[in-house]
Amino acid sequence: MEVVFLGTAAMAPTKERNHSAVFLSYKNEGLLFDCGEGTQRQLKIAGITVTKLTRIFITHWHGDHVLGLLGVLQTLGANEYTGNLEIYAPKGCKRFFENMCQGLVFDFRINMEFFEVESGTICETKDFYVECAKMEHGIPCIGFAFVEKDRRKINMSSAKKLGLTEGPLIGDLQDGKTVEFNGKKIKPDDVSEIIKGRRVAYVTDTRPNANCNKLAKEADLFICESSYASDLAEKAEEYHHMTASEAAQLANKNKVKKLILTHFSARYKNTLTVEEDARTYFNNVLCAKDFMRVNV
Repeated sequence: MEVVFLGTAAMAPTKERNHSAVFLSYKNEGLLFDCGEGTQRQLKIAGITVTKLTRIFITHWHGDHVLGLLGVLQTLGANEYTGNLEIYAPKGCKRFFENMCQGLVFDFRINMEFFEVESGTICETKDFYVECAKMEHGIPCIGFAFVEKDRRKINMSSAKKLGLTEGPLIGDLQDGKTVEFNGKKIKPDDVSEIIKGRRVAYVTDTRPNANCNKLAKEADLFICESSYASDLAEKAEEYHHMTASEAAQLANKNKVKKLILTHFSARYKNTLTVEEDARTYFNNVLCAKDFMRVNV
């Protein structure tokens, strides 16, 4: 699983930072979290083919998180995209999306479904699911968590001691089924172990709240907004954002493994003060940069 930061700016982009977008690659899935202005160009620079997209998750309908969406959809159509693109956004946003489309001469050439969501599990495959929860930003806003399902790993050394080799019985054990071999019943736990799935949480444009805890709990990677350092705490509260120290306290409280901060105010020419602010409460923290890649 790889996470690529395509845009790490807040409301105003800079020469170094584009508007919000994070790409998560997992097996044959390409998940895009937010789609700020210029996202398709960022994808190209990052070497990510736009047709790899399978699902897009929008936190809220502010321009710095959605103005790149129509460009991505138009390019998908021009590239004869054959998949079925799924878009997830807070309740009430489908109307905004339709209004956006009506503002352009726009011809949909792709198969697409738009889902308005609010909380709980919003999509699921055999390997993972994505859940969301309400945030506090003054308008409908949600955070997301990508959750890989626990998987069973076969210990082939143990299996071979019982006479088992590669084949259908190994596949059944991998699926958690008890099998019979040479007159003996073999349980999955006899030859395998459970590998805990990985969790990536994405929270932006919100004040700290209980739902942040639900999404971030024991995450392998917690991607969290940090629009301001603590000296601008009043401004963060006024505009329904978080400071670096507030994000770090969430990380510490929820025992996450790694915290990566994003969504920085354009006032920060470098993010050293933001990162130092966060380290007061949580040490394993980095400030994201555009095109930074992280293996989870």
